[in-house]
Amino acid sequence: MRPRLLAPGTITAKCKPAGRLGFGFGRRFFLLILLGVLWCVPAFWSNKFFLIMAAWDACVFAAWAVDLWLLPRAGRLTVERSWTGTASLSNNVDIMVQVQNESAVPLACSVLEDVPQSLRNEPAVVEIKIPRRSSASQTYTVRPLQRGDIEIGGAYLRYQSLARFAERWARADLKQTIRVYPDLEEAKRQNIYLSRARQIELEKRLVRQRGMGREFESLREYREGDEFRNICWTATARRGKHVTKIYQVERSQAVWLVIDAGRLLRAKVGDLSKLDLATNAALSLAQIALYSGDRVGLLVYGRKVQQRIGLGKGLSHMRLLMDGLANAHEEIAEADHLYAASSLLQIQKQRSLIIWITDLADSSMTPEVVESASQILSKHLLLFTIIAQRDLALLAARYPDSAEEMYETVAAQEIVQRREQLISRVRDKGALALEIHPNKLTTTIVNQYLEIKERSLI
Repeated sequence: MRPRLLAPGTITAKCKPAGRLGFGFGRRFFLLILLGVLWCVPAFWSNKFFLIMAAWDACVFAAWAVDLWLLPRAGRLTVERSWTGTASLSNNVDIMVQVQNESAVPLACSVLEDVPQSLRNEPAVVEIKIPRRSSASQTYTVRPLQRGDIEIGGAYLRYQSLARFAERWARADLKQTIRVYPDLEEAKRQNIYLSRARQIELEKRLVRQRGMGREFESLREYREGDEFRNICWTATARRGKHVTKIYQVERSQAVWLVIDAGRLLRAKVGDLSKLDLATNAALSLAQIALYSGDRVGLLVYGRKVQQRIGLGKGLSHMRLLMDGLANAHEEIAEADHLYAASSLLQIQKQRSLIIWITDLADSSMTPEVVESASQILSKHLLLFTIIAQRDLALLAARYPDSAEEMYETVAAQEIVQRREQLISRVRDKGALALEIHPNKLTTTIVNQYLEIKERSLI
């Protein structure tokens, strides 16, 4: 299967007449008609000025008719829409609209693109001047605020000659479904910064600590400070001198990204939902894990499993992960955590690293997700990640000025304390449990992954 291109494809269509009549009046026509009304002023003294006004209006209508006749039919115009980059969450991308004019008349064209509000808050209108028998283009910018497949409608044109007496209306069928991916720019920034910083740190520690990791790399002559347990006695016997085994951080290990897409992840953090932040973090982590040589799988679930992508490597597998993360969507109902855990345990039999991004419900009962985490801990290493409630923490830290505020603050403190207790319970069972500020989700998860690899915990 050929990998899907990240940037949406170019689409081209011939124009067709729009509206019942398909033509109208230009600005210059209305301006001259208004000027003709001025002849009514001297008409109070002489009726002949009414005849002059009628002749004036007739000339204006004649000019309009000639201009309309000279305007090319809609079929002689071709519209092309092309994308200058990949559509990713919260990042600007330019769309270029090009109009081909096959007629001998220069045109002034106004193009209205049918773009949904999730891509652009304002109407996408571009003004293009097109020479005769030539083409011209103009760009506008969109900023996606919703992941997944989004449908863009056609283009609607109003074009006039340079005389601007008449205008024709046309439409071009440029319906197109594009895919908006998680924040690719953030993933690039995180990869460059974190990979370099952690590489420097790892190199420094490798100088101080020998034998890090459990995967054999090479043999070298024994040096002072090497651990005796790392001496290779068979090689020592052959060479007649002590030889030490050198280990490296394990590669080709299994890493599963498990993302909760239930109602709790619908909460907004600025313009984005918690699920958007989770997919951004998962994308960054997947890139670094694949770069490190590990195999990465994805499980996105709500009441049922939305996306399930098995373990794999390489560029084509990264494309599959990106498509899976792009199509993850929030659900109204609470996610079925037990079903997700059992599905994962059926898929993955060998020990692996499970990175679970979720949230805790504010109820007095023990959340189902905590029980589900306990099932996974029996076989796997679990990084249990809770997205923190910013407004809840601020409310709990507020000093109340009234009785009503006091009740709100106490209630918030109760919820915060309970969340901490639940996280401690998961941590006591052997999981690496964290409650992370939404703005630090990507950085913290990637750092935790690199630390787990460095300490050979899998």
